[in-house]
Amino acid sequence: MTHIYLSSRFQTFFKDKALVQLWLLFLAGLIFAMVLLGGATRLTGSGLSITEWRPLTGVIPPLTYEAWEEAFALYRQIPQYTLLNAHMTLEEFKIIYFWEWGHRLFGRVIGLVFAVPCLIFFLKGQIRGRLALSILGLGLLGGLQGVVGWIMVKSGFEPGHSAVAPTRLMAHLLMAHGLCAVCIALAVSLSGMHISGASRAPGARPLLWGLFIVLMMQIALGALVAGLKAGLSYNTWPLMDGRFLPPWEDVMRQAPWWLNGVSNPLAVQFMHRMGAYALAAGSAALVVYVFMKAPYTPFFKWILVLFMVIVAQMAVGIITLIFQVPLWVGLLHQGLAVLLGLVNVVILVGIRRRAAHL
Repeated sequence: MTHIYLSSRFQTFFKDKALVQLWLLFLAGLIFAMVLLGGATRLTGSGLSITEWRPLTGVIPPLTYEAWEEAFALYRQIPQYTLLNAHMTLEEFKIIYFWEWGHRLFGRVIGLVFAVPCLIFFLKGQIRGRLALSILGLGLLGGLQGVVGWIMVKSGFEPGHSAVAPTRLMAHLLMAHGLCAVCIALAVSLSGMHISGASRAPGARPLLWGLFIVLMMQIALGALVAGLKAGLSYNTWPLMDGRFLPPWEDVMRQAPWWLNGVSNPLAVQFMHRMGAYALAAGSAALVVYVFMKAPYTPFFKWILVLFMVIVAQMAVGIITLIFQVPLWVGLLHQGLAVLLGLVNVVILVGIRRRAAHL
């Protein structure tokens, strides 16, 4: 009887697509870890240490002294070595090499964790219809992410460059957030999760979407801040060099004007600060509104969680700025950004009027 009971539960487990849901959650966790590993690779200055893109043979790092010398010789040909690391030893090179190698290897692991179970679920008929199309799109986006990552790395090999292009870093990071968000959205949809109380606060939905859009802009600006090393200047808060509003002529010193939004460190850091204030103010207003319309409901509790994560993220951002981006604080700031996006996605999916039929 026990065997029959377990078999029945096992069959129900498959029928309800619970394995698919757990797989998507696991993928989201791996992508979350990948974002942190990518942040550590960037903050340790390791991202340009591997100068070749070898999707298959690159799994194996150099194993002999000669192989290490060859890899180091390739690194010594790029501008970063000449401009920043001309006194680097082979042993020091191995450290940055393994950061980047680990980052790339982890990306390959994520690819396998996606592809193998996906094929099994498809053959068993557990992935079909809209869900199949969504997961196909997820896979294509994941493959494109690898290509974008290499395009980003190549930008750091150009003459006079010691780091990757900030705009390409921005694209790479936004795609990572998108992959993680899609995994969570699909998993929540499959679970049939519904956050009650949202219907009592109909104005909250557009506010949530507004916060999500501002958050994506903040993530984009955060990548530009990192790429331009804008966080290493104007390390005071709440003032920037003694002023809340920096001189307009310095904010708009590049021509055409729109270049300031992507390549002027002062302008980018200023916009990033203003975006943080907008998120904090918008989430506080949302908490007040939902409390007035649907107090003590599950929806209100989720909104409160969203607000608390935003406050925590803003506090960590200030610490990151003041102490000039220590590694652990920078990674915490990057991790909270992912968490914030996921909380927002869970709420948006959980308050949909109709359950998804995936």
